[in-house]
Amino acid sequence: MVTRDPALADARRARHVAEQVPDPELPMLTLADLGVLRDVEVDGDGTVVASLTPTYSGCPAMAEMRADVAARLRAAGYPRVEIRTVLDPPWTSDWITEPGRGKLAEHGIAPPGAAPRGPVPLVLSPTRPAVPCPRCGSADTEETSRFAATSCKALWRCRACREPFEYVKEI
Repeated sequence: MVTRDPALADARRARHVAEQVPDPELPMLTLADLGVLRDVEVDGDGTVVASLTPTYSGCPAMAEMRADVAARLRAAGYPRVEIRTVLDPPWTSDWITEPGRGKLAEHGIAPPGAAPRGPVPLVLSPTRPAVPCPRCGSADTEETSRFAATSCKALWRCRACREPFEYVKEI
């Protein structure tokens, strides 16, 4: 579809540029795949405003995300760029796109299941269902460490193929 509105076309182009920025911690995903790129607009004065939501409030990659989006937009010819952080509603792993989930699995990282809803009951026994192995598909897996290279991932091992893998936690 061809648009006759140059401002709308410019906003779509800016969004397309921002959607291509890879996540610094999961580079097989773009910020759009991860669901942290919330919006891209072009203000009346030509300023491109990109809105990002961190995966969690202490996300150390947020500064890098902001800088990467701004740099890509400037390189695409947008001299005035503003990056906004949007905290409400908070990010959830449910915002990872289906193509993003597929890219995680293709790279040996198990994508998250559905994020918990409502109050989470306190229980003293394991509540996490088995995470399928992204390599062989077996559900015979075990968590080996609650934390991996980043806080949003855990380390698991497949008992069937014996391969270790990372798992993106539900948030």
